[in-house]
Amino acid sequence: MSTVVLLTDDAELMAELRQAFAQVAPALRVLQAHEAGASEAEVAACWFPPAGALQALPKLRLIHSVSAGIEHLDTAGDLPAVPVCRVVDPEQRQGMVEFMRWAVIHYQRHFDLVLARQQQARWQRPPQIPAGEYRVGVLGLGSMGSAVAQDLAGAGYAVRGWSRSPKTLAGVDCHHGDSGLQDCLTGLDLLINLLPLTTATAGLLNSRVFAALAPGAVLVNGGRGQHVAAADLAAALSSGQLRAALLDVFEQEPLPADHPWWHTPGVTVTPHMASAASARCIASQIAANTQRLLTGAALLHRADPALGY
Repeated sequence: MSTVVLLTDDAELMAELRQAFAQVAPALRVLQAHEAGASEAEVAACWFPPAGALQALPKLRLIHSVSAGIEHLDTAGDLPAVPVCRVVDPEQRQGMVEFMRWAVIHYQRHFDLVLARQQQARWQRPPQIPAGEYRVGVLGLGSMGSAVAQDLAGAGYAVRGWSRSPKTLAGVDCHHGDSGLQDCLTGLDLLINLLPLTTATAGLLNSRVFAALAPGAVLVNGGRGQHVAAADLAAALSSGQLRAALLDVFEQEPLPADHPWWHTPGVTVTPHMASAASARCIASQIAANTQRLLTGAALLHRADPALGY
């Protein structure tokens, strides 16, 4: 019997995954790190694994993220030299499309201003900007970013996309590489970040990026909290260069109750809810890759820790 060890301090996620594994892969032995037999695990299913936890598994053959990203594996220290895989959930992609569609409409139609004016009992109709005149940029054209960019383009928005390597997407003005970033950003009304977190992208959402956008633009961050240079964002909001920022991800989660983002004018905080893979999908994909590992078949959704995705 193959053993999978769950490495996370998130008790709610742990309970959901154990239940999901029991339903979709009852033949797998699924354990927590402190349980007898966990050191025999060949597969580690991880979400912010504790430091040293992976190194304590002498028979480890596969590290499996339970999310689409792998940057959280950094908490474990140096990774053992085994394959790393991630989860790709079509429903998660659709959830991200829906969230970003809502975000764009919310700011394009000025619902943020309407809701603020309601608190003042103030009746004032905002300007209505046609979708074709509202310039939206998407940083990161992977599975989710491409889906978001094409959905918005299909709805009539003027969409630009940026990625490290060249991409071609119907209806999207695609840019790539360091030289293409400025062209992508210039004059945007709203910028969506869906980049993976790497050493190259950490702190990318900074004063230089904000200055390239149209005055009064909006930032929507669905990537990772570490993408944002917090002081630069606060300054851009204070100066009016940015009208608003919708932040769904943070360096520390849950966001502490005393964090200034909760009360910063123009900032909307959402609790990392843009989209998430279902526990059933996570368990199914890890079980499938465990079986592939045993039979020598190619693993699904392999990631490259050197690249960060």
